[in-house]
Amino acid sequence: MTATPPNSLPDTPPNPVTSGPAHSRPHIVWLGLRGFPGVQGGVETHAEHLCPLLVKQGCRITVITRAGYQPKAVGAQWQGVELRRLWAPRSRGLEALVHTTLGVLYAGLLLRPDILHIQAIGPALLTPLARLLGMKVVVTHHGPDYDRQKWGRGARMALRLGERWGMRCAHRTIAISRVIQDLVQSKHGVRPALVPNGATLPEIPPGAAAPQTFGLQPGRYILLVSRLVPEKRHLDLIAAFRRAGLPDWKLAIVGAADHPDEYTRQVQAQAAATPGVVCTGFQTGQALAELYARAGLFVLPSSHEGLPIALLEALSYGVCPLVSDIPANLELGLPPEHCFALGDVAALARALQRLAARIESAAATTDWRAWVAERYSWPDAARRTLEVYGELLDGPPDARESLRGTKQ
Repeated sequence: MTATPPNSLPDTPPNPVTSGPAHSRPHIVWLGLRGFPGVQGGVETHAEHLCPLLVKQGCRITVITRAGYQPKAVGAQWQGVELRRLWAPRSRGLEALVHTTLGVLYAGLLLRPDILHIQAIGPALLTPLARLLGMKVVVTHHGPDYDRQKWGRGARMALRLGERWGMRCAHRTIAISRVIQDLVQSKHGVRPALVPNGATLPEIPPGAAAPQTFGLQPGRYILLVSRLVPEKRHLDLIAAFRRAGLPDWKLAIVGAADHPDEYTRQVQAQAAATPGVVCTGFQTGQALAELYARAGLFVLPSSHEGLPIALLEALSYGVCPLVSDIPANLELGLPPEHCFALGDVAALARALQRLAARIESAAATTDWRAWVAERYSWPDAARRTLEVYGELLDGPPDARESLRGTKQ
């Protein structure tokens, strides 16, 4: 999900990819995501912000999307990014694997890009095939997806293998957080380039039509924006909200499931049985911007994250945060009072009470927009990505050894 358009890059010195005559307009193919704009998912939002910036810096970017998710109305190009819709089965277990296989063959046999940039460790399972087809490969690690609760034993094994092959077989690797960077170095002896997700400061929308549609009072509702998957811990938040007893507040759960299952039904049932809880379904664009901008508190109780874009977006709208104490969330460096112990519903309820009281009394004074703008930048992410491309295009065909043990 995304509520804000991508940043535009300021004037910068010649970048390492397009400054030389040999690579005046390198062709980069992105693969491993559903699509964009307005498609639910962290990797999708990452690409939606980053790809247009790479185009502005002189790259030709082609994104191979999944036909079942990519909005047909967007067409074949968006903000300079070329979009190629490719069929994929709507099956949670096979969708990414089949689509990535077809995408690698399509890129290797027909597009012949300068670089194939694979997103996430599931699609990275096809890195050896991409290498066999003669392509230079970059893999971005968005998080250890084998830790997600939704996957069974077979899928977890495949994801671990995807991580292994992606990190060890790609010409260059990227991690979106220092936690992931350290994980990869400890497990695979390779230290990826660090390219964190970014944030852009949006214009605050003047209206509140979307919150009003769902019966939400501006400044008096708790917001969670995510897909309906177990690792986001919606049930913890619903239980804590019920326990906190905040009569003037509501809880808005924004998001949907790609493949509805028993967990989805549990969340919907618990929400329906708890007064004050509203499920809005998937939202994007102006509606999502209004829901962010008018929220009093943004809560992320998850057990698994890479570097949470939804949290960065909430901060960019100036919303007070509250997050579980997993390493990916702690990496942001939020003050301790904005964190709680993962899975501790009583602690989460107490934190909701404490922060709601501060907000009601106007005692919350942190400028969260300035806080996030100082730390996370999509233009900086684009610059770092260009550096990775430049190293690969200007270096030897396989420079794996030069990455081992390097410091970021």
